Amino acid sequence: MNYFKTSILAAILPLLFSCGQAPETTWINPIDHSLWRGERAGAVVMVQDSLEISGLRASVKGIPFAEVHPLTYVTGDVLGEGFRQCGWRKNKKEWDSIRVADRICNDKVVTPVAGEPQKFWLSVKVPADCKPGHYDGSVKISGKGMKTVRVPFSIEVADRTLPPAKDWEFHLDLWQNPYSVARYHNVEPWSEEHFKYLKTEMQPLADAGQKVITATILDRPWNGQTEDAFGSMVVKTLDADGNWAYDYSIFDRWVEFMMSLGIDKQISCFTMIPWKLTFDYVDAASGETKFITAAADSPEYRDYWQPFLKDFAAHLKQKGWFEKTCIAMDERPMEAMQACLEVIHGAVPDFKVSLAGSYHEEIADQIYDLCVGLLHPYEDEIINERRAKGMVSTYYTCCSERYPNTFMVSNPMEACWLGWMALYGNYDGYLRWAFNSWTKDPVNDARFIHWPAGDCYMVYPDGCSSVRFERVVEGFQDYEKASILRKEWEAAGESDKLRQLEEAINLFTVPRLGEEGPEHALSVARKALEL
Repeated sequence: MNYFKTSILAAILPLLFSCGQAPETTWINPIDHSLWRGERAGAVVMVQDSLEISGLRASVKGIPFAEVHPLTYVTGDVLGEGFRQCGWRKNKKEWDSIRVADRICNDKVVTPVAGEPQKFWLSVKVPADCKPGHYDGSVKISGKGMKTVRVPFSIEVADRTLPPAKDWEFHLDLWQNPYSVARYHNVEPWSEEHFKYLKTEMQPLADAGQKVITATILDRPWNGQTEDAFGSMVVKTLDADGNWAYDYSIFDRWVEFMMSLGIDKQISCFTMIPWKLTFDYVDAASGETKFITAAADSPEYRDYWQPFLKDFAAHLKQKGWFEKTCIAMDERPMEAMQACLEVIHGAVPDFKVSLAGSYHEEIADQIYDLCVGLLHPYEDEIINERRAKGMVSTYYTCCSERYPNTFMVSNPMEACWLGWMALYGNYDGYLRWAFNSWTKDPVNDARFIHWPAGDCYMVYPDGCSSVRFERVVEGFQDYEKASILRKEWEAAGESDKLRQLEEAINLFTVPRLGEEGPEHALSVARKALEL
C-alpha cells in the first residue's frame, strides 16, 4: 500500500485568489511506511526557486498532529578526494563549501535566497491515543508573487503503540556540552539564565530517548578540542597540609537538572585519563587553579585520584546515584586503562567504568559500559555474555566513518541507518561524541578547524532541530519497534516474520551502503516491520 501519495502535478493547485505563477514543488523522502501511535516521522517538500517570490508561509491542513517548518541553509564543507576527515584543517575560507537546508527553524515566514530552493520540513507526531487508520492532509504554501499551492500527503497509523522515549530499551548516549550553551547565549555558566536556556536546548535530547548524562570531573578532559572547552563540575581544593576538599554543587545541580528532564539511567563522568595528562586543583592558600602532571601508573596519579574517588563515591551514595555512575574514558590505550582501573578499584572496588574506544579482551570484563567504533565490532557471543551480566555494549561513529554519518554533506537518510546498524551489530545502543558542541556561528556556518561540518553538533540553538537529528531519531524508533516485534514473534513462533526481519537487518552493512545508498535497505526493513 502507498501511504504517501504525491506528485508534482498534483502539488500544483493554484487558488483563485492568488497572483503570479504556481511554483514547482516536490517531496523528498516522503513517509512511505505506516506509523505507530507515539511515533514521529518527517519529510521534506521543496519549492523550486524559478520564480521571484518572497514571504513564503506554509501550514498543514487536515491532520492535527502534523506541522510544517521552514528549513534554513547552513554552510558546510565538501569531503573531496584526499580530504582529511579527522584532525587539523586549513582556514575555512580555503575550504570547498556547500549550503545545506538542515536547520528546522521556528520562523513562520521565510524568503528564499537566490539559487537555493526553499525547503520545508513536514513533522508528523502521532499521539499515543490516536485512532488507527488512514489520514489525508496537505501542506499549503503561499507567498508574495506566487499562486498558493496545496501539496497533498497521507499517512497510515497502525494499531500499535511505541512506548514513551524515556522507556525505550535503546541505550542512547549523545554527549552534551553545557558550556557551549552558556557561551552562545552569553550568560554566566550555571546561572539561572544558563539553566533557562539549557531547558530549551536539552529537551529535544530527552525526547529522543537519551539515557546518559555527560558530566565532567576534570578541567578540559578533551584538551579543548571544541569551540567551547569543558570545565570541571567538581572543585578540588588542596591545603598546605595535603588535605583535600571537594565541592560538588555544580555537578549536583547539573545532574538534578538533567534527571528532571527524564534523562536518569546513567551518569558518565569524564575523565581520569584526559588527552593531556594534567589534573586541576585549587590551591587553598592562594585560591589559584594549579595543575599536576602525572602518568596513569605514577604515585602522583594515585595520590590525586584515590582520595577523590573515595569521597566522590560516598557523595554519590548519599545522593542515591552511585549505581548509575560511571568513571568514563574516551579512546585511551589499554596500558593506561589497566593502570587507571587499578587505581579506581583500589579505592572503590565496585565503581563502574565506561569506555568508548577499542575492544581489549584483557580489560573488557571490568568495563560496565563498553562502546566500540562502527568499523571495529566484536563477536555476538561476547555481547550476549555482557548483556546477561547486565553490562551495556554499544557502538559509535565519529569523523573516521565516511558513511554512515551525520555530517552536513551526508545523505540525511544515512542517519536512519544508525539504529538499524545497532540491530545488525547486536548492540544495545549508540554513542556520538557531540550533541551540541556548537561552532562560533552554528546557525549559519557549521565548519570547524578540527572536524567535518556537522560532526560537532546535531541540533541548533533555541531548541531548533535538524533534518539529520530527526532522521537519526527515526532510526532509533525503528530499533525499538524491531525489538518489540522480535519478542512478540519469538513468543508466538512466527518464524516467517522473524526470518524476513533478520534478512532485512542483514542488509545494513557498510559496503552495501556505499554501493547503493541508504534508501533501499530502509524501505525493505520498514516493510518487514509491517508484517
